[in-house]
Amino acid sequence: TRGAAERVAGALADAGLARLPARVFAALLVDDDGRMTSAELTDFLNVSPASVSSAIKYLTPLGMVRRERDARRDVYVVDDDAWYTSLTRYDQIYGPIKAALAAGSAMLDDSPGAARLDLSREFLEFLTAEMGGVIERWEQRRITIRTRRGPGSR
Repeated sequence: TRGAAERVAGALADAGLARLPARVFAALLVDDDGRMTSAELTDFLNVSPASVSSAIKYLTPLGMVRRERDARRDVYVVDDDAWYTSLTRYDQIYGPIKAALAAGSAMLDDSPGAARLDLSREFLEFLTAEMGGVIERWEQRRITIRTRRGPGSR
């Protein structure tokens, strides 16, 4: 299990996710029920509780993990379809970036820097417009995958 988690975490870190949040996310992904306490994550990853807390604070706003209360302790949970959950929040993620790009472009008047900011904003506008179709196609594919796996599959 640790080997699989470290392999996934390494790929996520190579793709740009901060190393420790990548490790926490991967640990939750490979866990049988996708739920671990801070103590379990600390033990599994051999890191400090403060490190786990920082990683959770990084991952939660991205929609990659969520915190639940179980008796008197926090439990960190990753959904089976965590990528879907995270990516469906694209308006929350890209909205502020698009607004900042537009404001920055306006501050630079008609310059090469403004053109780069505008192109970046246009790409995010395009991506946002396309996400609705991507999500719809994924929902159909997910039904097919679950049907293939049979009853009781997650």
